[in-house]
Amino acid sequence: MTCDVLIIGGGPGGYVCALRAAQLGLKVVCIDQRAALGGTCLNVGCIPSKALLHSSHLFDEARHGFASHGIDGGAAVTVDLKTMMARKTRIVEGLAQGIAMLLRKGGIEHVAGTACLAGGGRVRVGERMLEARAIVIATGAEPVPLPGVPVDEERIVTSTGALSLTTVPEHLAVIGAGAIGLELGSVWKRLGARVTVIEYRDHILPPMDGEVRQSMRRLLERQGMTFKLARKVIAAERPPQGGVALTLEPVAGGTTESLAVDVVLVAVGRQPCTGSLNLAEVGVACDARGFVVVDGQFRTTVTGIHAIGDVIGGAMLAHKAEEEGIALAEHLAGRAGHVNYAAVPSVVYTAPEVAAVGRTEEDLREAGVAYTVGRFPFAANARARCNGETEGFVKILADARTDRVLGAHIIGPQAGELIAAMVLGVEFSAAAEDIARTCHAHPSLAEAVREAALAAGEGALHLS
Repeated sequence: MTCDVLIIGGGPGGYVCALRAAQLGLKVVCIDQRAALGGTCLNVGCIPSKALLHSSHLFDEARHGFASHGIDGGAAVTVDLKTMMARKTRIVEGLAQGIAMLLRKGGIEHVAGTACLAGGGRVRVGERMLEARAIVIATGAEPVPLPGVPVDEERIVTSTGALSLTTVPEHLAVIGAGAIGLELGSVWKRLGARVTVIEYRDHILPPMDGEVRQSMRRLLERQGMTFKLARKVIAAERPPQGGVALTLEPVAGGTTESLAVDVVLVAVGRQPCTGSLNLAEVGVACDARGFVVVDGQFRTTVTGIHAIGDVIGGAMLAHKAEEEGIALAEHLAGRAGHVNYAAVPSVVYTAPEVAAVGRTEEDLREAGVAYTVGRFPFAANARARCNGETEGFVKILADARTDRVLGAHIIGPQAGELIAAMVLGVEFSAAAEDIARTCHAHPSLAEAVREAALAAGEGALHLS
């Protein structure tokens, strides 16, 4: 069988690339090892975690937040974990079916199976040999293993296992203080677990802005999370009596310590998923960390083979992979696709949420760029006060000479939604004054963005 574009991987990068290519008139085949499309993001990542984050947040609010609104819930509210997990599964299955429908509507063939590059524009899937003018590798990433900590997805789990626990652990250890670790730690903390986060670095949430990292740590500690920073886990054992026994050591050296927990979540990062592709044999080059090497148009070292998404490194974000998929499809159709990596947002879906786009203060200082800072707290925002969600702030960094927005950082309610306005500003080279002079609805959380932009200039209006 011959087609124009053959995409290996049905995650956000792969299936979006397929949809855009078909929209531009190309004949497309999409291969994925799962029967259900959507990749890690939909099946065992972004979507199920957000479903559990929302459900656990509602439970936490009912237990601890409703009373201030005059609603009596408290200890009478209980968790039915089986029902909560079933809801998560229905959401995942429904969205996967939606993607399959979109591919069918676009005339895209979905082939379920493991792909192997065969050279000469060919790909083998089981007994089938497929051929294409262009091959796209979009196989994503998988959890990085941690030496001395053997994963069994029962007591020592990756994000996959942490999304499917059948009981709430009494004590959960999270190894890694990035977005995945803090989000899943938040889920189980709200549902009743004691959570200890162990991080190799001396701070959480790399590579977020330093002020954001410090503020978020304080907020999570206030919620009951315990942090052991600048520590590394050197061993994990499962004693006969149950649980997991961890051995920790200071990164700088020193006395080891033991930590007994019920479940361990290993969330120390992700690595490219390329094991079955036969890359070296067909001549596709990878870097020292195993990521596929590409040029500015996502071309690998082999003519006709391209790669996008997590498998090429950079920010491991579903929406970054989608943008690359769209840009590549446009290249393959003879158009001029482009991704502005400076305008790719990052969001951590804790409560409060964390969102960012563009440069951090640390970046700007290191580069010697003169900048101004506009900051506005949600405690001074009327809608946040009405909602009882006053933690956090909006922070805008603007060029001191041109006033162009260089970065934006938000801790607060719906930060993941609010950051979209700042992404647009970065994309179109807006000045902080442009945002400050744009009318925002009142009362709204978005007014905090405007006030931060005002603060980058002559000063916020609603801050004494």
